[in-house]
Amino acid sequence: NTFGHSEVKRGILLMLLSGVHKTTSEGIRLRGDINVCIVGDPSTAKSQFLKFVHSFLPERCVYTSGKAASAAGLTAAVVRDQDTGEFCIEAGALMLADNGICCIDEFDKMDQHDQVAIHEAMEQ
Repeated sequence: NTFGHSEVKRGILLMLLSGVHKTTSEGIRLRGDINVCIVGDPSTAKSQFLKFVHSFLPERCVYTSGKAASAAGLTAAVVRDQDTGEFCIEAGALMLADNGICCIDEFDKMDQHDQVAIHEAMEQ
């Protein structure tokens, strides 16, 4: 159990419940998804919160570490099929978590270029 951090817990709860998708009178669609970025000093239970969310909703959540990940690996990757030897596209963590939750731990360890690509994907 993690004690304290009531604001972080409230933010995670709001993310889990999500917002409401809206369409303006001009026909513009506004997404209701809530993105949460937990920032803090080392050893302040940030990873524990991500792991809890993943264990709470394992069928709707993908957990990955940014330490060894790239933007290409988190979105999609081209891999060679072992059976046929042909190249195919394999979905990354962000695609697997579509309409769900993608927990990226150690986001600060990612390359700056990859962080920008993830931010762009989150805006979609």
